[in-house]
Amino acid sequence: MFAAYFDCPGGPENLYMKEVMKPNPGEGEVLVKVSASALNRADLLQRRGKYPPPKGASDILGLEAAGSVAGLGRGCSGRWRIGDAVMALLPGGGQAQFVTVPEGLLMPIPKDMTFIQAAAIPEAWLTAFQLLHFVGKVQEGERVLIHAGASGVGMAAIQLVRLAKAIPIVTAGTQEKLEATANAGAAAGFNYKNEDFSEKVLEFTQGSGVDIILDCVGASYWEKNLNCLSTDGRWIIYGLLSGGEVHGDLLARLISKRASIHTSLLRSRDKEASSGYQQSFTEEVLPHFSGEASPRLQPLVDSVYPLHAIAEAHRVMEENRNIGKIVIEIPV
Repeated sequence: MFAAYFDCPGGPENLYMKEVMKPNPGEGEVLVKVSASALNRADLLQRRGKYPPPKGASDILGLEAAGSVAGLGRGCSGRWRIGDAVMALLPGGGQAQFVTVPEGLLMPIPKDMTFIQAAAIPEAWLTAFQLLHFVGKVQEGERVLIHAGASGVGMAAIQLVRLAKAIPIVTAGTQEKLEATANAGAAAGFNYKNEDFSEKVLEFTQGSGVDIILDCVGASYWEKNLNCLSTDGRWIIYGLLSGGEVHGDLLARLISKRASIHTSLLRSRDKEASSGYQQSFTEEVLPHFSGEASPRLQPLVDSVYPLHAIAEAHRVMEENRNIGKIVIEIPV
C-alpha cells in the first residue's frame, strides 16, 4: 500500500508517498480502507523529529482517518461489518491506504456525510470535546476563551461551547479568520497581532473575565491569560506553539485568582480512556451532524490535497494559511 512517509526529520520537502507493507488486523482490530485523512500540528512536529508516536503505534503520519471496513480480526464483537463507513482517531498511521484500528475506537460516519467531511472530525472534535467536558467541565452560561479559534480544534470548540449553552470567545491572527469564527458562532473575536486580547476580553465580559481558557499557545500568553481569567477559572493547556518556558511569577498570579491549570494530550491516552471519550462523543455529539439535527454541527474543511502532494499541505499549515481542517485524500 502507499503511505505518507519521510526517511529523516526535517522540512516538508522530506515527505513523499512510499510503498509499504499493508497491515493485518490483530485480535479485536478492524482493517479500514482509508479514503481520507487530515493534517494536524502533531504531524508537523513528528516530521521535524520532535513528537515521536507512542510506543507500539505506527510511524506513518496521520492521527485520523475516514473510510470503510475492509477486514475484521479475530475476537471482534460483530459490531462492524465489511463495507461500513467509519472514522477514527489514531495514534498514527492514518495517511495510508489501510490502517488497523481497535474496534472500540471506531465511530460511524454520520448519514449523508462524505469521507472528506468525516476526516475533519475525529482529532479536532474529540480533542475539543474532551477538553471542554472531561477536563474543563464546562457549564451553561460560562465564558470560554479559545485561542487559535480558526484552527480545526478552535472551530469545533466554538460549536461545542454553543451546544453546551456557554459563550465562546476567540483569538485569531487575521480578519478573515475572525469572520470565519463569527460565522461558526463565536460571540466575540480578537486579533492577537494588533490588540491586547486580555484587555478586549475583560471589556467584553465587563471586567469579570472568562471561566475557561483553551490554550494551544503556551508560554507567550501566560500573563494575558491570567489577566483575563476569572476567579476560580480553569486554564487548559493542550499545546505549546510558543514553547513552555515561563519567565515570571506565574504561581503567585495563579493563586491570587484561585485559578487552576490543567494539561491534556489526547494522543498519549490509553485505549480504554480514548474509547470512553469516543463513546460519549458518539452518543452526545454525533447525532448533531445529521441534517435534521438542531442545533446542527458542521466540520469545516479548508482544503483537500492528494496524498502525493502531502508536502504542500504541510507548508500551508506551517504558514497558518488554513481556516479549519486540511484534508488528505488517499488514492484508491
